[in-house]
Amino acid sequence: MKKNDNLISGVYRIAVLLPCFNEEATVANVVKDFKRYIPEALIYVYDNNSSDNTIREAKEAGAIVRCEPSRGKGNVVRRMFADIEADIFIMSDGDGTYDISTSPALVQQLIDEQLDMIVGIRVPEEGAHRKGHSFGNFIFNKIILFIFEDRYTDVFSGYRIFSKRFVKTFPTLSKGFEVETEICIHALDLNIPLKEVPVRYSKRVIGSESKLRTFSDGFLILRTIINMFKEVKPFTFFNIISAILMITAFFISYPLVITWIETGLVPRIPTAIIVMGLVVLSFICLTCGLILDCVARGRKEAKRLCYLTFPIVSK
Repeated sequence: MKKNDNLISGVYRIAVLLPCFNEEATVANVVKDFKRYIPEALIYVYDNNSSDNTIREAKEAGAIVRCEPSRGKGNVVRRMFADIEADIFIMSDGDGTYDISTSPALVQQLIDEQLDMIVGIRVPEEGAHRKGHSFGNFIFNKIILFIFEDRYTDVFSGYRIFSKRFVKTFPTLSKGFEVETEICIHALDLNIPLKEVPVRYSKRVIGSESKLRTFSDGFLILRTIINMFKEVKPFTFFNIISAILMITAFFISYPLVITWIETGLVPRIPTAIIVMGLVVLSFICLTCGLILDCVARGRKEAKRLCYLTFPIVSK
């Protein structure tokens, strides 16, 4: 435990946050492992209206148990971030799939490198990932790379270390599993210092099942990416729509223009009206993009100033 000497000295308040829903088979072991590797941390289990014995198992293991009745991981994260006061936050899942033994080293790295977030990149053992989830993770990583011009290896990792100034300035608007996507895009928008670190990811034990629904949650995640694209980069978002409308108008109007050049007549008036409507809509979208870009810049400056009111975690 030599790597943990700085933390044992009591300089930093450390909180472990475990959002749980029907994790009676694993939550006690997760709590005990955190107590073993980071004994000075306070461990909070936030039960998301479980129907099994998650609460009893967490209490018997020594966790502080609180409840969030509104279903959805985003609702739980919002409540945890609002309620808990600490200098360093460790967020993990209660399913026992992450290698918790890396926590002291990751916390020390956050302090030494003055980071605001460390993301545990999942390195799955054989059979730990469902094929649909692996493919979806790959696709969404590529979409975020294309839109926000930055690379995330594992957008949906539930194992993260945060500084206080990140947690207390993150708005948490999502309700479900799309909250990890929101966290990543928020970090990119503010250009906060972060790092990704590989972490072993194990198979679930018997009796523990994934709560992620491949298609319905995938759709919500995609919608969140599109909405945040609109909020964070409105000029680019509306410019794309404007360009699509203008190109569509060009192709529809091409035969009309050729006919007008050759004969001096415009024989298809309804088509001409549609073309004019598309051109007008294109310029409206361009104008909206320009205006909303100024609004987004003001919001970003306000978020940045709020973020800077909290001190950094340092040696």
